[in-house]
Amino acid sequence: MTNTGATTLTGDLGVSPGSAITGESTITVNGTNAAMIGNPFVHANDAFSISAQSELAAAKTELGSLGAGTLLPANLAGLTLAPGVYTVPAGTSNLTGTVTLNGGGNLNAFWVFQMPSTLITSPGSVVNVINTGTGAGVFWNVGSSATLDTTTSFEGNILALTSITLDTGATDGCGRALAHTGAVTMDTNTISIGCTNLFGGSGGTGGTGSGLGGGLTVPSGGGIPTPLPINTPEPGTLALLGSGIVGLLGLALAKR
Repeated sequence: MTNTGATTLTGDLGVSPGSAITGESTITVNGTNAAMIGNPFVHANDAFSISAQSELAAAKTELGSLGAGTLLPANLAGLTLAPGVYTVPAGTSNLTGTVTLNGGGNLNAFWVFQMPSTLITSPGSVVNVINTGTGAGVFWNVGSSATLDTTTSFEGNILALTSITLDTGATDGCGRALAHTGAVTMDTNTISIGCTNLFGGSGGTGGTGSGLGGGLTVPSGGGIPTPLPINTPEPGTLALLGSGIVGLLGLALAKR
């Protein structure tokens, strides 16, 4: 994991395997310096981050089991999307403007975007989530790498097979950046599972928030995810992401 510039994270930071976090002293995690010895919010190849890597692989498989859903154009700009499963093909940019995710009043709405190849946004692009609640879920299941260009205002959980790059000033106001076999590279970013932009902070902080990680649950032992009931309180455990990954907002395979 690599960071340049002053990056602010609300949630937990993890790397596994390996323990390299380049630019650690320039990262603030839950109001603390990530380089602080014994920082409880930083997990460098410990049991927590090792488990999270395994759970990330499982979550990607479980999301993939939902199928292709509705095929969308490569560029999502200008669309308003109801909850559901969607496939987004590769493009020069998958978002050149604003895409709106409208939950229609369902507090547990979910959106799954199957990205067979890359996820790429353009400078200043926006993901806007409306009319839902703290039990909602937004998942970007990326088949290779993800790049959020400068000043992108993003929402949701990026689960990338390889790497994730957040260019200067890009933010994920409610979600996580989770890379399975590659690095997470940040540059003066803000990533949060606190969700103050959407829910006034009721999404929680310090590893306790849903961070748009709800909407779906999976059977014991794994399997095809099923939607949570409409407008019922979110469960205490977000089974899709698992206990080891739910608190993380950044996870990467550390390059030695």
